[in-house]
Amino acid sequence: MLLPALGGRLPDRPDALRVDGENASWAELRATAEAVASRLVGAPAVAVHATATLPGVVGVLGGLLAGVPVVPVPADAGPVELAHILTDSGAALLLADVPPKHPVPVPVEPVRAGRTASGGGPAEPPGTATALILYTSGTTGAPKGVLLTRDAIAHDLDALAQAWAWSPDDILVHGLPLYHVHGLVLGVLGALRVGCRLVHTGRPQPERYAAAGGTLLFGVPTVWSRIADDPSSARELASARLLVSGSAPLPEPVFARLAGLTGHRPVERYGMTETLITVSTRVDGDRPPGHVGLPLPGVRTRLVDDAGAVLPADGESIGELQVRGPTLFAGYLGMPEATAAAHTPDGWFRTGDVATVRPDGQHRIVGRASTDLIKSGGYRIGAGEVENMLLAHPGVREAAVVGAPHPDLGQEVVAYVVGDGVTAQALIDFVATGLSRHKRPRRVHLVEALPRNAMGKVQKRQLPG
Repeated sequence: MLLPALGGRLPDRPDALRVDGENASWAELRATAEAVASRLVGAPAVAVHATATLPGVVGVLGGLLAGVPVVPVPADAGPVELAHILTDSGAALLLADVPPKHPVPVPVEPVRAGRTASGGGPAEPPGTATALILYTSGTTGAPKGVLLTRDAIAHDLDALAQAWAWSPDDILVHGLPLYHVHGLVLGVLGALRVGCRLVHTGRPQPERYAAAGGTLLFGVPTVWSRIADDPSSARELASARLLVSGSAPLPEPVFARLAGLTGHRPVERYGMTETLITVSTRVDGDRPPGHVGLPLPGVRTRLVDDAGAVLPADGESIGELQVRGPTLFAGYLGMPEATAAAHTPDGWFRTGDVATVRPDGQHRIVGRASTDLIKSGGYRIGAGEVENMLLAHPGVREAAVVGAPHPDLGQEVVAYVVGDGVTAQALIDFVATGLSRHKRPRRVHLVEALPRNAMGKVQKRQLPG
């Protein structure tokens, strides 16, 4: 069973889940999710407005109990990306307690539709069935649907439970979005698989983390940076058991400040939407700053050079990180060519990340092989998607988007635009009307021309960022 806490196999807990101040027991979650599931059985897929609310959680769980692929929709999705996700995924409907502000191409139904007595619900689908379709930004074009199976999710969560000594006695605390691997798969499904309490803080504010009484806390580097800048809140985390950081590299100064204030050396881990979490430091192992640890059980990694030759694990050789194992995705929805291109001929997934590996197996992520995937505040933002939105403005002739270093977010989105009669703020506002707000450029530079090579390709490395 993917989620034992919803199967009646564990003792019920009246305080099992708290989301932004609203509580539910496992029995209540199961009954409400089964009521939702009864409406979804047989659907090709269901989209869920994955807000950090109890209805948002119930909508996802209802789809999983029905055995229907669940498509979490970003809470701040703009009309362009929302329409793309709903159309591309083949979702039969959108579960949303708050109707979208813009017309959508599928029926919209509320999550809350009464509760039924727990009757077991539909039969558990096979492990090879798709559990989630998560949309991820690539370096070009619209987001792609990543197919994650029930087996991949179960294996990954069990491996992380082993690495982190994650148990039913833990109280998991986080305030992360519920439409990504970090917040949804680890932060919600993980609690329901392990059987621990979950407190979602609504917003990832330092004072909320401090007041939650957690033993296991999840955050992205931006969250940990803000906590490290709030010493009183940070010191309250000294009673926790483990601080986990992921979704982007944790700056070493933040690592050091956290360790000094909390007494905990954070656990860092590495993964992607397509791979789930594949590498992590261990609760009982070495946690060197700037390193993301060792491969999880069943996962294999290797480094290759530009010619595809395997590099040694000597701590110095830098190459593309490739992975394989039971946590990998089943493919990109409706994109067999993109799926094939993402793998080597001998079956390894090309992460596009550059790394080094020490002789003891510790991995260090150096950066992207490409300049077109931006990591900002824990989000992965495809430059191509933002560029396409900018080019939709009638006053824009050319656009190039890059990630620039930012002390809080890690990177910020910066755009270089060749246009007529436009202002920087107008373009920032325009992008925010069609895409998630976190994808909008924080800075726009209006330029006369973009640097290009002889083939006409924009040379982003020549842009100052």
